[in-house]
Amino acid sequence: MTLCKRPCRRESICLWRFYEKVLSLHEDSTTPVANPLLAFTLIKRLQSDWRNVVHSLEASENIRALKDGFEKVEGDLPAFEDLEGAARALMRLQDVYMLNVKGLARGVFQRVTGSTVTDLYSPRRLFSLTADDCFQVGKVAYDMGDYYHAIPWLEEAVSLFRGSYGEWKTEDEASLEDALDHLAFAYFQAGNVSCALSLSQEFLLYSPDNKRMARNVLKYERLLAESPGQAVTEAVIQRPNVPHLQTRDTYEGLCQTLGSQPTHYQIPSLYCSYETNSSPYLLLQPIRKEVIHLEPYVALYHDFVSDSEAHKIRELAEPWLQRSVVASGEQQLQVEYRISKSAWLKDTVDPMLVTLDHRIAALTGLDVQPPYAEYLQVVNYGIGGHYEPHFDHATSPSSPLYRMKSGNRVATFMIYLSSVEAGGATAFIYANFSVPVVKNAALFWWNLHRSGEGDGDTLHAGCPVLVGDKWVANKWIHEYGQEFRRPCSSSPED
Repeated sequence: MTLCKRPCRRESICLWRFYEKVLSLHEDSTTPVANPLLAFTLIKRLQSDWRNVVHSLEASENIRALKDGFEKVEGDLPAFEDLEGAARALMRLQDVYMLNVKGLARGVFQRVTGSTVTDLYSPRRLFSLTADDCFQVGKVAYDMGDYYHAIPWLEEAVSLFRGSYGEWKTEDEASLEDALDHLAFAYFQAGNVSCALSLSQEFLLYSPDNKRMARNVLKYERLLAESPGQAVTEAVIQRPNVPHLQTRDTYEGLCQTLGSQPTHYQIPSLYCSYETNSSPYLLLQPIRKEVIHLEPYVALYHDFVSDSEAHKIRELAEPWLQRSVVASGEQQLQVEYRISKSAWLKDTVDPMLVTLDHRIAALTGLDVQPPYAEYLQVVNYGIGGHYEPHFDHATSPSSPLYRMKSGNRVATFMIYLSSVEAGGATAFIYANFSVPVVKNAALFWWNLHRSGEGDGDTLHAGCPVLVGDKWVANKWIHEYGQEFRRPCSSSPED
C-alpha cells in the first residue's frame, strides 16, 4: 500500500486554492504581521509552497507562464534562511512562554503547566497550521539535532497527516511517510527505541517495499530483545540550553509575567511625578515620570515622544535596518541570543532628531552630543525577536565601546516606538522585575556606579515578542563629558 498523492482534477482548481490560501494570510499589506503563526505560514507559502506549485505536475499546462512569473519575483521572496529563522522563532516562543505545541497548531497561545491551562493571548482570528507547516518546524529542529523540539512538532505533523490521509495538496513538501520517518529516528536518537519501532512499523504499512525502514525495524527489535527494559523506560529529553544561560529560569519567569512591576503603595519610595529637572526647556511641558526601581535606579517617562515622532523615527531607520550584532572581544558578531534588526541615525538626518536630543539632555541633565553619547540606535524586533540577558556597559577593556575614547556607557535611555499585543517586556534579571512595552514612553537607568564600576544589577534582557512588532530607540550616554553633571564618588554603593 503506497501513500496516495491525488492530483487536483483540474489544474486551475489547485492553483486557485493556493492563491486563496496565500491571500487569506495577507489581507492588509500596509500593516506588519503581528501574529507569529501567521508570519511563519506566510513566509512558508512564499518560500517553499509557491515553488512546489510552480514545479508540480498539476501546473504542467501553464508551466512556462508560471515559471516566468515566479522567476520575476523570486529575488524578492523570502529565502530558506528566513523560513528557518521563523521556525526557530516559534520554538523560542514555545520555550520562553511554555506554549503548548498542539495549541499553537490550532492557532491558540496557551501555557500548560500540569493540569493548568492559561491563555496568554486570544487572537481576533485563528490561524491554524497544516500538517506540512508543523513538519517544517519539526524538520528545522531535527536537522539541528534538537530532538527536544523536533519530537512534539513532528508528532503533531503525524497526527494531522493521519487525519487527512489520502488528500494531497500540491504545495506540500512532506507526507505522512516523511513525518513518520523523521519522528521515528528522532525518538531513536532520544533513546526511545520502543516508539521508534512502532512508528517504523506504521511507515511500512504505507511503504512496504522500503528496505531502509525494514532494516531499521530489525535493528530496533534486536535492541529491544537485548535490553527488554528499553521497552518500558522512556528517555527524558533535556531541553538544549544554548548559549548555556545560568539565569535562564529567572529570565524566562520574568518574561512569562509579561511585564510586572512593584505596586507603588507597597514601596513608598517609588513614586510618580511631573519632571522638569529644573530645566526651562521642560517648564511648560513637564514629563510624567514613574520611578520603577531604586537599586538599580530605573525610571519610566510616559509620552516622551508623540505618535508622529515615533512614526518618523521608524520611517527614517527602516531603509537602513540590518541584522543586529554584539561585541565579542574586539569583534562585532551576529548571534542567536540577539535576534533583531537595527540602524544608526545621526542627528543630521532630520531636525526632529536634534529636538529629541535636546529633550533627552534636558530630562537627564547629561551631555548627549557625540562623542559623549552614541548616535540614536533604532531596533526592530520581528517574529520572536529578543535579546537574552546582557549588560549595556562594557565588561572587557578590549570592548569596541572604548574606541569612541569617551569611556564606558554610563546610562541607557530607551524609547518604546511601538506597542505590542503580548511579550517583549524588558526584564532586569538580578533585580527581579520586568517592565512591559509602553508605547511612546522612555526607560532610563544608570549602567555604572558613581565610582565608575559597572552595576551588576543592570543585567537585563529584551523578552521575545510573542505577538506584535516591537520598535525601540536607544541612546547610550558615555562617562566623559558628564564629570560635572554626575560627579564621581569613591563609595561603591553610589
